Amino acid sequence: MAKSSNYRVQLRRRREGKTDYQARKALVISRKPRLVTRASLKNVTVQIVVAKPHGDEVLAAANSRELVKNYGWKAPTGNIPAGYLTGYLVGLKAQAAGIQEAIYDIGLVAPTKGAKIFAVLNGVVDAGVEVPHSEEKIVKERTKGDHIAKYAKSLGSGSEEYTAKFSQYTAQGVTPEKVPEHFNKVKAEITAKFKGGKPTPEAEPVLKAAAPKGEAPMAQTPKETAPKEKAPKEKVAKEKATKEKAPKEKTPKAKATKKGEKKA
Repeated sequence: MAKSSNYRVQLRRRREGKTDYQARKALVISRKPRLVTRASLKNVTVQIVVAKPHGDEVLAAANSRELVKNYGWKAPTGNIPAGYLTGYLVGLKAQAAGIQEAIYDIGLVAPTKGAKIFAVLNGVVDAGVEVPHSEEKIVKERTKGDHIAKYAKSLGSGSEEYTAKFSQYTAQGVTPEKVPEHFNKVKAEITAKFKGGKPTPEAEPVLKAAAPKGEAPMAQTPKETAPKEKAPKEKVAKEKATKEKAPKEKTPKAKATKKGEKKA
């Protein structure tokens, strides 16, 4: 530890290697949602977060375990294809929530070309969310798992190294050589289930506008017919009132003339 009187102990999360406060300050000042990616050897967690005075609020989130639970993913959840699919799922959730753009927050991870964090970024961008980035960092061949299939073919399906390194794949019923095909199937499943479960933003106004059009004739006919039905009743009542009042006013005058004639 330094002995100088000018030495200042860093903040706890900076000492633990969790937060770069200078980078976080720049991200928060931008006032844009942050695309936060945190990856481990077994799982990938992706969130879209916005900074508030009381703390960060999560607008959309997904974990790679959702791929296994909801979309039939059989490969490990910590590899690069799983990272892409997790980012793609978060991007679709963000689109449904009305989020169109974000800035990337990778934390203290080194921005290595072709890394898992950039596979996540590629998935979010393909889902339709705009995130400023450099295309040089993304290796699209790795996002689908082509590198896994090539490496498995080079080892040979019967070798000891093959069985040792790809035991998790074979245990779940998928061979590493067919990871790209399995990737495309799960991606199509995510797109179909997500867009099929909720109406698209373009379909919502159509549904809302169609209901009044169908109900308009039914709602207007009673209002138009009601006054027409009531109008004759009012006229009949007025005519009856005038007829009843007319003889009552005339009869006293007639009796008065008759009495006057008798007296005369």
